[in-house]
Amino acid sequence: MIQYALKCAEGHSFDSWFQSASAFDKLVQSGMISCAVCGGPDVEKAIMAPSVRNARKDRDARALSAPASPAEQALVELRNKIEKNSDYVGMNFATEARAMHDGDAPERSIYGEAKIDEARKLLEDGIPVAPLPFTPNRKTN
Repeated sequence: MIQYALKCAEGHSFDSWFQSASAFDKLVQSGMISCAVCGGPDVEKAIMAPSVRNARKDRDARALSAPASPAEQALVELRNKIEKNSDYVGMNFATEARAMHDGDAPERSIYGEAKIDEARKLLEDGIPVAPLPFTPNRKTN
């Protein structure tokens, strides 16, 4: 695996991992890489320094880096607020949302996952739902 610092034509910077340098090249040539911030298709490698680890540093240095932009920070804060103040219902989201709307379950803040046709049906039936700008963390045992 290789990590590249990338930038788009709009000046947004972000990092991404690739299986190899040739895998990155193939993805760029096929138009499969887009900006993580704006979705723009014009992405290229940014100048970056090699990553050299000091074996004596604390193991916590391997943790993911802090958000790089105000937009990323806002997404982190939104995710934290939703996860703190809502119940994760997983793939039962559509069923739970419908039950609350129909009065069959107590109202509460929920988040989860739904298939696109389930979400569309909820909206068609007047049940207020909105997509999240992130994928929920999967709850596992």
